Amino acid sequence: MEIPKFQTQRWLAVGLLIIVLLVAGMLLVAPVVSKGLALNEAKNTLVFRLQQYERILAKKDSVIAGIDNIKGQHDEQGYFNSQETDALASADMQNFIKKTIVDAGGQLSSTQAIPVSVKDGFSRITVRVRMTGNSEVLRAVLYKIETSTPLIIIDQIDIRPMRGKRNMTTHKIEPSNDLNVNFQAVSFMRKPA
Repeated sequence: MEIPKFQTQRWLAVGLLIIVLLVAGMLLVAPVVSKGLALNEAKNTLVFRLQQYERILAKKDSVIAGIDNIKGQHDEQGYFNSQETDALASADMQNFIKKTIVDAGGQLSSTQAIPVSVKDGFSRITVRVRMTGNSEVLRAVLYKIETSTPLIIIDQIDIRPMRGKRNMTTHKIEPSNDLNVNFQAVSFMRKPA
């Protein structure tokens, strides 16, 4: 039995129509499906980030409490100068250094307050010091200053031996154990909020 030509053309036309519909569907549906998958991936990424931020926010109170605790401990340690003004802090530091040098057996030549500089909410209080004494006096002074509260840091230290005195009978210079010492002492003070 032979299939009529008309029926073959009909099946061929229906087949071509199905192919055209499939190609058109692929051209229209494939980008929509691809875009949907991309949007779904972006949504999943955003949901993951949101969950991370929610976990971080849930820890906010404990982090703030920890920061407050650390600030309290820091204030209790007394590392910062607690005077009312920069000038009072500088004068207090000069008196402390003078007493330290005299108690160690040294001789204070001069102290000079350097203008206060402010950075990151802290005042840097600096005093330039000139003193004389032997190496034991210098060790005692530096130790006392560096271990003091509020914290004082020694900066730009210059140590030079003193010239010996001439002996009147031998006319020779006798060596001296004394030292000329110049340094800067730096303390910090919080600026009021």
